[in-house]
Amino acid sequence: MKNTIADSRKAAKWSQQYLATMLSVSRQTVIALERGKYNPSLPLAFRLARVFNTTIEDLFIDEDLGPELSDPKSSPL
Repeated sequence: MKNTIADSRKAAKWSQQYLATMLSVSRQTVIALERGKYNPSLPLAFRLARVFNTTIEDLFIDEDLGPELSDPKSSPL
């Protein structure tokens, strides 16, 4: 699963260690998350969204879904 964690962290001018401390995880976990090597638990995904003041949907992109399903804002209801 792709994500925008690294971009969001860099935009906030935070180090990986600072983000790790805010999330109560190791720096290695942040690295794995940013590289897409680790999918976070739901509680960690919520914490990530909270620290970046965004939604889980804006942080994570499910490549298995088509573009119309991965962006809920683009599908008409």
